Amino acid sequence: MIKKILIANRGEIACRVIKTARTMGIKTVAVYSDADKNALHVEMADEAVHIGAPAASESYLVMDKIIAAIEDTGADAVHPGYGFLSENPEFAKLLAKKKITFIGPNPHAIVSMGDKITSKKLAMEAGVSCVPGHMGLIEDAEEAVKISRKVGYPVMIKASAGGGGKGMRIAYNDIEAREGFQSSKNEAANSFGDDRIFIEKFVEQPRHIEIQVLGDKHGNVIYLGERECSIQRRNQKVIEEAPSPFLDEKTRKAMGAESVALAKAVDYDSAGTVEFIVDKDKNFYFLEMNTRLQVEHPVTELITGIDLVEQMIKSANGDKLSIKQKDVKLNGWALESRIYAEDPYRNFLPSIGRLTRYRPPAEATLPSGAIIRNDTGVYEGGEISMFYDPMIAKLCTWGEDRGLALSTMKDALDSFQLGGIGHNIPFLQAVYDHDRFERGDITTGFIAEEYPEGFEGAPVNSGHRRKIAAVCALMHDIAENRAAQISGSLDNHARHVPDIWAVQVKNPLEEDVHYSVDIEDGEGLRNISVDDETDKAAIEMEVSTGWLPGQQLVTAYINSEPFTFSAKKSAEGYTVEHRGASYDIAVRSPRAAELAKLMPVKLAPDTSNLLLCPMPGVIVSVLVEEGQTVEDGQALAIVEAMKMENTLRAERKAVVAKVNCAAGDNLAVDEVIMEFET
Repeated sequence: MIKKILIANRGEIACRVIKTARTMGIKTVAVYSDADKNALHVEMADEAVHIGAPAASESYLVMDKIIAAIEDTGADAVHPGYGFLSENPEFAKLLAKKKITFIGPNPHAIVSMGDKITSKKLAMEAGVSCVPGHMGLIEDAEEAVKISRKVGYPVMIKASAGGGGKGMRIAYNDIEAREGFQSSKNEAANSFGDDRIFIEKFVEQPRHIEIQVLGDKHGNVIYLGERECSIQRRNQKVIEEAPSPFLDEKTRKAMGAESVALAKAVDYDSAGTVEFIVDKDKNFYFLEMNTRLQVEHPVTELITGIDLVEQMIKSANGDKLSIKQKDVKLNGWALESRIYAEDPYRNFLPSIGRLTRYRPPAEATLPSGAIIRNDTGVYEGGEISMFYDPMIAKLCTWGEDRGLALSTMKDALDSFQLGGIGHNIPFLQAVYDHDRFERGDITTGFIAEEYPEGFEGAPVNSGHRRKIAAVCALMHDIAENRAAQISGSLDNHARHVPDIWAVQVKNPLEEDVHYSVDIEDGEGLRNISVDDETDKAAIEMEVSTGWLPGQQLVTAYINSEPFTFSAKKSAEGYTVEHRGASYDIAVRSPRAAELAKLMPVKLAPDTSNLLLCPMPGVIVSVLVEEGQTVEDGQALAIVEAMKMENTLRAERKAVVAKVNCAAGDNLAVDEVIMEFET
């Protein structure tokens, strides 16, 4: 039996593998770069070995350093996680040569199916329906344009060794094909050490559904149902669920059978995923096979009760698969939210820095029977680095049906506290609250269709807005009474705290709304009347809360129903986030509210003649010169952060007055890249 596993990875997946290894009584070894010396996976493992500089190309991707760490610690097996070396056949071969167990498929399967071009050819030879495209290697951007024209726009430009949305671009014309080819090639080289590119037809309005397969070294292969991964941004999955709300049992079985046949054709012997594009008529087309553990594997574990990491370890150890196809039962429903260090209000650009607050909901089985699970590799006070994937955590929920899993996820996200960095929780909340998602009416184009101009926040729910106004008034009342008691203890004359508060609610998607909130004390409960100053309709509520000044997570009970949101103190009230909507709340006395209306409005500074760096990152290239006239939409510079290249474009015709940086420079958020003539 395997006795010690070295995890050739980092972050949440390294922590995930360590957890299962512990339950199996197996020792673990972590590896880490300079940037990860204080990382959670390093703390959790039994041993840890330093392997180099922060850049993955100097640490996690260097096979010799991983082998040296194995030899130094006496590890007899390696789990590669996902990304990095997980689908590198040369790494698997090197381990086999040194008689070290690779916890993954055999090198033949990795070569056959891990490579996107080879897997497509094999699938077509096996009679599997595939998306039209060009499977050969592409030498340069001009050849990419010719092929794209032949296939027919739109096309998907993809890295052959890619995964996780890296090295992928959609092109709708020659210009985008030319630019997309070069960016995909650069990202592929940086992320996978392999810059080969292929092109296929981009199927519009598809659903992305994948089948989890599991095999052993004795020729046995089964499938564990499907996952729907259609909510994607920049080809990166954001929300996954199992099973799919779209498939019927007949289609599920057909996709499963085809996946098993494909896996058996290459003697597949570990956990793997066969991905399909499914159209509106439930026709499915083979997309690719990932010869590794997937990021979204927890939802499959939750609905099947099967620990995929444990099965991978047993398969690598040579054990025969103890689960037969007839034993696989899909129980309930599971959802996974990928929580990223990205700012949804700035086009999801990466955010780096210290996690000043990290307080996820507790992992638990709730009274409803629902389950909350949180896979993570970070902790409060830790750093989010610019060198790696921006994932913070994978929050998962399970329920006996989709409705319970969804309501549990909404409540869990309400109570998830993050601070110090931008994050995508508001966006996740908005998606889950969207009626299309609730109906299961989703495609891979969902985000582009519903947020074509970018994410500005969820639509305001007037009922939620009234509740927020009431609770914020109560919070302010609690704080003011507390302050009055403190001041009163000094001079024996406690200052008067009014019973009525004027609450102004600001939201970027609507005009300001004003409420008059009357708070009447009761035993344990406050009777609160919320009067909308616009339509004069008052609503009565019974409200209680255990909130204390300084707390950011606010849980109140309104008419005995829980209501949770996050709130940060501001100059005159609170900044509130709830269900994807943001609010600036001002709580004033009625007289102060009258005077506030007379205050001049502060105007934002004019930055229209500046190109600002939208994220912390490295300048890959500056594409224009001083004195050059640029056109609307023209590429100006490329910035790389967290292994993704971002092209910055001109918003109008202008003349470049000054360029303030050069390729290789590290820039902070809003640092000026170039200036234009006014």
